[in-house]
Amino acid sequence: MLQATAHVQLNTDRVVVTEWRFDPGAETGSHSHKRDYVVVPLTSGALQMVVDGISSESVLEYGVSYARSAGAEHNVLNLNNFEFRFIEIELK
Repeated sequence: MLQATAHVQLNTDRVVVTEWRFDPGAETGSHSHKRDYVVVPLTSGALQMVVDGISSESVLEYGVSYARSAGAEHNVLNLNNFEFRFIEIELK
């Protein structure tokens, strides 16, 4: 498994801001979020999401943010032939 890389940019008493970078074919590995979070794509492209064993493709657009609640276990995989990046903002 080619691992996506995470770089924590900011960690305060209110938020954790992490930049995620995915080389082609890289993935996060199965994980769950303990906090609600917002994702801000820095690239447009397709990511594969595997949630509770069910796979789906999500097309993300540069700058078009989305929010998720804490909880579900998932894996994220870069389906593109280029690096995919996003900022993840976890709310404490």
